[in-house]
Amino acid sequence: MTALTLSTAAAPGLRADAIVIGVAKGAGPRSGDLVVAPGAEAVDKAYDGKLAGVLETLGASGAEGELTKLPAPAGFKAPLVVAVGLGTEPDPKDADAGYDAEALRKAAGVAARALAGSKKAAFALPVDGAGALGAIAEGVLLGAYSFDVYKENGQAKNGARAKNGKAPLAEASLLGGKPRDAAHKGAVARAVAVTEELNRARDLINTPPNDLTPAIFAGIAQAAAKEHGIKVQVLDDKALVKGGYGGILGVGGGSAATPRLVKLSYTHPKAEKHLAYVGKGITYDSGGISLKPAGHNETMKCDMSGAAAVFAAVVAAARLGLEVNVTGWLALAENMPSGSAVRPGDVLRMYSGKTVEVLNTDAEGRLVLADALWAASLENPDAIVDVATLTGAMMLALGSRTFGVMANDDAFRSAVHEAAEEVGEPAWPMPLPEHLRKGMESQVADIANMGERMGGGLVAGLFLREFVGEDITWAHLDIAGPAFNEGGPFGYTPKGGTGSAVRTLVRLAELTAAGDLG
Repeated sequence: MTALTLSTAAAPGLRADAIVIGVAKGAGPRSGDLVVAPGAEAVDKAYDGKLAGVLETLGASGAEGELTKLPAPAGFKAPLVVAVGLGTEPDPKDADAGYDAEALRKAAGVAARALAGSKKAAFALPVDGAGALGAIAEGVLLGAYSFDVYKENGQAKNGARAKNGKAPLAEASLLGGKPRDAAHKGAVARAVAVTEELNRARDLINTPPNDLTPAIFAGIAQAAAKEHGIKVQVLDDKALVKGGYGGILGVGGGSAATPRLVKLSYTHPKAEKHLAYVGKGITYDSGGISLKPAGHNETMKCDMSGAAAVFAAVVAAARLGLEVNVTGWLALAENMPSGSAVRPGDVLRMYSGKTVEVLNTDAEGRLVLADALWAASLENPDAIVDVATLTGAMMLALGSRTFGVMANDDAFRSAVHEAAEEVGEPAWPMPLPEHLRKGMESQVADIANMGERMGGGLVAGLFLREFVGEDITWAHLDIAGPAFNEGGPFGYTPKGGTGSAVRTLVRLAELTAAGDLG
């Protein structure tokens, strides 16, 4: 990853490939004007205070995500100035107002991606405290991400420039960050821990399914657990049979790559609360016997994004030393059609003892999650949060950048939504209408895995609720939309795997550790 340093040096004297500054749309009396954001005063002075005018001439407006390059002024050791848009500036009348953290993340991410191939860049974005500094650090590290390991002349491990591409930005100096300030150092250290694990999740999501079977994923989790002092337990197919995990076994039964259930346990000696995170880990989803139509298979390596998010969040919690116990459950299987695959009409006996009539084998995520949710419930945690690329219906409802939040407790649903928005992950609270439960009634089993077509994302949430232990607070995150970006990169979000929900889960753990989440 890109190396980060903190510096109080002035921009003109820094040896770097580029100086990154912020610009914004004016507010109040300056409405409609382009303004240079705090942090870039020395750069603006070198342009005789006319930098905003020069940038406007080049077409800059200050809009979020906009990037404008221009030659550095005489006397600068860096040859290039990169201006990134921050949106509308804070109210000039409010002396305490600062730039939004998410705007800073996006701006830093846009600049870091644009500077791929550079050895060093200095980021002179607005820093009014440790929070802003942490946001800029996150944006740089997330924006500089690339996944090149499968390219013939891809990214060299030592960060050298690749022959058929550009290596990520090697170093970012964060101006305004005080190297000896504990809060500043802590904010950057947190950003590094969270983004390294989030980028690990992105790597897993982007890995081709022939190289990420359930067994391989479990092995990666074991190695990370050993490195970070996390207890790990892996149930292979034989252990799953012995334990009666009918959902996971049913979904994984059609593949030569046998399923796994991985339990990761991070504990802190002073912890008073216990969170359980459950992730859907379908390493490839063909739809099974209910085969997906042409055009819907190509990105199904991403169907393990929920498990990747849970894995990353547990490791991040361990690296941050949070005073909360966090258990991660990775329900890993490959959903393939074969002579041993589960069929529409089959009845599975789940780990909880309930029976499920399988009406559609492409509604498989809820089956593996059901077993893992019950396993998590048996430990009686204070709350359970599951994460899954569960339904196309949620994408129809919320689009490709927002995940849905359902829960059996309105206050907890609100808390999860607020945590997601705080860290810059768009989310929206969704209901669990009781009348939709009737559509999953089965003549031969306790419940069917399909219900009404309309409101399918909510139906899936109601199904999962059936497998949460009594009186346990639970939330369900359907990340089907934002988990995998099929379009072009934007902000700090790359094309491909995004690591959606990792930061929300980490923030929930932080709030719980601080006693601010119930």
